[in-house]
Amino acid sequence: MSKLFGFSVDDDFCHGGPIYPNPKESSLFLSLGPHVDVYFPPRKRSRISAPFVFTEEGYEQKQISIEVLPDECLFEIFRRLPGSQERSACAGVSKRWLTLLSNISRDELSSKTIQSSKPETETVEKKTEDQNIEGEGYHSRSLEGKKATDVRLAAIAVGTAGRGGLGKLEIRGNNSTRGVTSRGLRAIARGCPSLKVLSLWSISSVGDEGLSEIANGCHQLEKLDLCQCPAITDQALIAVAKNCPKLTDLTIESCSNIGNAGLQAIGQGCPNLKSISIKDCPLVGDQGIASLLSSATFSLMKVKLQRLNVTDVSLAVIGHYGKAVTDLVLTGLPNVSERGFWVMGNGHGLQKLKSFTITSCRGVTDLGLEAVGKGCPNLKQFCLRKCAFLSDNGLISFVKAAGSLECLQLEECHRITQFGFFGSLLNCGALLKALSIVSCLGVKDLKMGLPMVSPCNSLRSLSIRNCPGFGDVSLAALGKLCPQLQNVDLSGLQGITDAGFLPVLKSCEAGLVKVNLSGCVNLTDKVVSTMAELHGWTLEMLSLDGCRKISDASLMMIADNCFLLCDLDVSNCAVTNFGIASLARANHFNLQILSLSGCSAISDKSLPALQKLGQTLLGLNLQHCNAISSSTIDVLVEQLWRCDVLS
Repeated sequence: MSKLFGFSVDDDFCHGGPIYPNPKESSLFLSLGPHVDVYFPPRKRSRISAPFVFTEEGYEQKQISIEVLPDECLFEIFRRLPGSQERSACAGVSKRWLTLLSNISRDELSSKTIQSSKPETETVEKKTEDQNIEGEGYHSRSLEGKKATDVRLAAIAVGTAGRGGLGKLEIRGNNSTRGVTSRGLRAIARGCPSLKVLSLWSISSVGDEGLSEIANGCHQLEKLDLCQCPAITDQALIAVAKNCPKLTDLTIESCSNIGNAGLQAIGQGCPNLKSISIKDCPLVGDQGIASLLSSATFSLMKVKLQRLNVTDVSLAVIGHYGKAVTDLVLTGLPNVSERGFWVMGNGHGLQKLKSFTITSCRGVTDLGLEAVGKGCPNLKQFCLRKCAFLSDNGLISFVKAAGSLECLQLEECHRITQFGFFGSLLNCGALLKALSIVSCLGVKDLKMGLPMVSPCNSLRSLSIRNCPGFGDVSLAALGKLCPQLQNVDLSGLQGITDAGFLPVLKSCEAGLVKVNLSGCVNLTDKVVSTMAELHGWTLEMLSLDGCRKISDASLMMIADNCFLLCDLDVSNCAVTNFGIASLARANHFNLQILSLSGCSAISDKSLPALQKLGQTLLGLNLQHCNAISSSTIDVLVEQLWRCDVLS
């Protein structure tokens, strides 16, 4: 053949060299023009990434990428990929590919692709029972601030699809330049149908379209938390109500465009709703609350209403339709009057109510609170904060009516005096276990004789904090009235002395377990010594922060008697290196938390003692210990590897 055309094997048709490596075989010809034929061998096709373009000088390669393919073609390719790992690998090529892959829903995958992935899944199931199965939604992701972008959401949608599916997504804050938009939520909706929990905080760029995409694609959604999302309106909640029947928990805070229509739709479309929390939503009124409560009468268990423009009507509806409500929180409702609480209590619908918290509601008066006590026979925990119109008579009447009460908390209720405090203890039922009085300025020492009544043997926990008028007289009376105390918190009571607290220590028969005396500046070592002797066999936590009269003598008694003590705070006390050494020499000492903050007399000489104590310590606070050098701190940090050292 070479002789026929007059060329040798080494000759080239083009200046650039031979086109084909083996021109000898005569099976096929390739035409380059009307007068020239090229010999084409019958062999495996060469991998050519671009066509050849011939010029007068020879030929050149034109670079062509797969990126020239339109989105429709790439979409068809991607949806036919055999598995999630291949899709994840392609998503890492470019943002364009990632966007296309994130917009492919499971329904749009090729049927062959879904069938081919089933045997692999079954094999993985046999290998381990703990393996995440695709679509079950076990993964959790959280994006904050600059990390919250549409690209991140698209990557999450593609990446978690084959690794168990996304079950929980939290987005807090927003990227100022490339923040989360409806596109990002659309990717989540298409790629993560298993999503059950969604939280959106402080995202102004997401509106109804984005949340509607979630509702349309994530029918398994159970919990939805919206906070400071001004672009989301009732239309988005209506979409959630239509498409997410499994919704059980809804939280809406500071969403200025969500109102009554959205809540009405949620009540009608979500039969499994168990918890609702609404805060600072100016468009929410009585109509929305009434519609929601009346529709979810037998499912709604937790209701939390904070700073809303609701009136007595809403409380009346709660009192009548809240048949399943067990937890109720009402905060900052300025338009609710005494009548609202009275009607709510007399509605007889809150038979299952167990926990009730009221804060900053001017409508709480003696008459209304008594009605609440009578209308909630199973109430166990009651917390009242910043209610200025409640007096001693109302508190005592409530305690008498609420026979199942186990925990009573009062905070900043300044009309409550010593008579109301002791009257509650004398008239409470046999189930009261915990009593807390915080920042009640009306509680002051008064010389009053207590009647001869049986002690309150059920009370186990007593907390009286930051009540400047509470002193030794009241404290001594408490010791006689509550002999079974185990937990005592008297922090911030600067008026009590050894004379008031010693009777409490001697009267407690069960043995004190947790004692907080922070800020009781007038207590001395005598109190700690007596406590160690009488209650060392039960004491587990002791806080003496700011008790400046507590010295090494107290630490010596603690070391000798308190073998169960695991948490000790002697910050800002008059302890020295000798006291720390006494703790270290104690036998069978199992201290886990030790706070020495502000103890200026402790120096580097305590290093050996701290090293020994560090064998059991999990937390050591040495902040503001100016006599301890940085080198000593470094040694402790290095050697006490199990312990968190604060300095």
